[in-house]
Amino acid sequence: MSTKTTVYQIVTNRIIKELEKGVIPWRKPWSGGGMPMSFVTKKPYRGVNCLLLRLTDFTEPYFLTFNQVQKLGGSVKPESKSHIVVYWNWIESKTQLNKKGEPEKMPILRYYRVFNIQQVSGIEYQSTVKDNSEFKKDENCEVIINNYANGPKVRHEEQRAYYRPVADCVNMPKKETFSTSEEYYATLFHEEVHSTGHQTRLKREGIVNVSSFGSDVYSKEELIAETGAAFLCARTGIANLTFKNSVAYIQGWLAVLKKDSKFLINATAKAQKAVDFILGAKWEGEEVILSNRK
Repeated sequence: MSTKTTVYQIVTNRIIKELEKGVIPWRKPWSGGGMPMSFVTKKPYRGVNCLLLRLTDFTEPYFLTFNQVQKLGGSVKPESKSHIVVYWNWIESKTQLNKKGEPEKMPILRYYRVFNIQQVSGIEYQSTVKDNSEFKKDENCEVIINNYANGPKVRHEEQRAYYRPVADCVNMPKKETFSTSEEYYATLFHEEVHSTGHQTRLKREGIVNVSSFGSDVYSKEELIAETGAAFLCARTGIANLTFKNSVAYIQGWLAVLKKDSKFLINATAKAQKAVDFILGAKWEGEEVILSNRK
């Protein structure tokens, strides 16, 4: 396997690994340290490097190589894992010549490893983390969350959003790191809709039987979660503020939707059932009647 192929595979595997966890790299309404950048040059990373480094859980945007850490008099904390950054390196071909008869220059994809400033000790820096002091609880959203009978535990331990069926828990990034409180609730609704598929609840295939990324089952479960979240956002009156993100996310599954004309209808029906379960509601025509299910 060539170096070029190896680097491509490393990048691809990294993204697929996150997708299989239910983490969508391009859907991140909370601040995970802002735009990743070099601590030394303060220049932001671009392209896939920005995506790769935003997959990390750090709240600071600065990254350094091991050598840079040492030159600045710091040290990498024990058991810290590095993160890859890719770049193009141009080399002269030994077999191909250009029109001028000179060795053809060819691009080779390379990579190096970096550490986040939070993995380093002995280097002073000014934190860029800005808490969203304007985060305000939405009473309508809080009512739905609090009335979700026997719902999963919600914790804020990692800077990523996911539902873990084995532990039956939802992890959310810290509230103050979201750009708006509405995006926090929309993200939480997405994960809580996932939780309705647990074997003790609605026993949905996409949750009970973990499916590989890209499969129809996986795609349908993600569509169910986002559609259900959109329903809950509409019910609480925050839909207009989260609609664009929701639609952009759902568009990612257009290929699957086009392949199966029944896919969207079935997923939407399951999303409605999930929402009903969270609300503890019975549908009578178009009217929702809330129960006191505990």
